[in-house]
Amino acid sequence: MTKQHSLIPKDESELKVIKPYRFIHKNDIERRATDVLMYVQAKRQHPLKWPIDAGYMAEALGLDMDCGEIPADEYGAIAAMILPTERKIIMNENHRDLPPGFEESSIAHEIGHWILHIDRNEVSRFSELQEMGIEKTVEPFLCRSVSTQQGIEWQAQYFASCFLMPLFKLEEVQIGRDLTNWKHLYAMREHLGITISNLTNRLQSLGWISIPKGSKQIYPGKAAPNGQTNLFNR
Repeated sequence: MTKQHSLIPKDESELKVIKPYRFIHKNDIERRATDVLMYVQAKRQHPLKWPIDAGYMAEALGLDMDCGEIPADEYGAIAAMILPTERKIIMNENHRDLPPGFEESSIAHEIGHWILHIDRNEVSRFSELQEMGIEKTVEPFLCRSVSTQQGIEWQAQYFASCFLMPLFKLEEVQIGRDLTNWKHLYAMREHLGITISNLTNRLQSLGWISIPKGSKQIYPGKAAPNGQTNLFNR
């Protein structure tokens, strides 16, 4: 969900399916996103193709996909949410006019929560107890603080970026393109099936490009592929 979910226990009969917030290094998030891609790839006879079908990837991880009406809360509109004990991602049916790539990013974001923040052992225990007829409740999702919310949401979104735009794929699609040329970036966006903002944020995070705040000018980053700062000029 596009907000952090903290779990506050009410009594001993309650299960905690959301892990306490902790710092996760960017490299670790990237590795875990790549691990998921490799896990799904290992179950397939054919290589994964881009743009990645995030809905298919969720189902490959045992998560169901559904649509429903999700009302906005005090933090604004909600594109999607995950129901951990139901192993289900819900897409907001009110968000139909979305820019290309936004839906895939929203699903990948929820997958990020599933991988990084949800205690899947506790989810399994909840299911087992239900089958035994033992009633257990799950703590409600609550926004505990803005700082924690931002931290967890940033982690899930960074996971989504690494998941939809893994480093090996970016290295492939940037070949022959000038990363300081918007036309070339939009061609990459089309190939990867993501939003242009997701792509530019990812490239800036890698240090491949730099875009000053409030500017449309793209500058080469110090970590540009192959040490090049401008691949082709036009």
